[in-house]
Amino acid sequence: MSREPELKGRPELKGRAARLARLLPTGRAQAARTPFVLLVVLLLGGGLIGLLVLNSALSEGAFRLDDLQRATKNLTDEEQALQRDIDAYSAPDALQRRARELGMVPGGDPAFLGPDGKVRGVPSTASAARAPLVLAPEALATATAAPPTTAPGAAPGSVPSTATPGR
Repeated sequence: MSREPELKGRPELKGRAARLARLLPTGRAQAARTPFVLLVVLLLGGGLIGLLVLNSALSEGAFRLDDLQRATKNLTDEEQALQRDIDAYSAPDALQRRARELGMVPGGDPAFLGPDGKVRGVPSTASAARAPLVLAPEALATATAAPPTTAPGAAPGSVPSTATPGR
């Protein structure tokens, strides 16, 4: 009797040949390797498809981010333009000009009521004849820097004359 078990379907080998024969896989071992290879191929394929889906989602997000940044820039520009319009309409000289166009005149001398209930100052009514043209310091700076839009003595809102005197 030999110490080496007899392999089915193979002749009995002795010595070195028997040890080498044990290292070689049998038919059953080869069949067990097929599901493993199939599993590895499926995992690699699934990973590749997952990467493609992830890459597509990231690209879509990048395009959406670019669109939103462009829209934000446009809205910021529009907000700044509207703020410039508000600043121009609320400037002291613009407010005074529009008030005069509406027929408003600066108020008269004010009177103040003290904490003891006494009236301080002499109140007076506002009148267009005695109301001086008073500009705020900011308006004076802009009025001297900008050229006048109407000729001196012309009605507010009239078109400036381009004719030169003496012709």
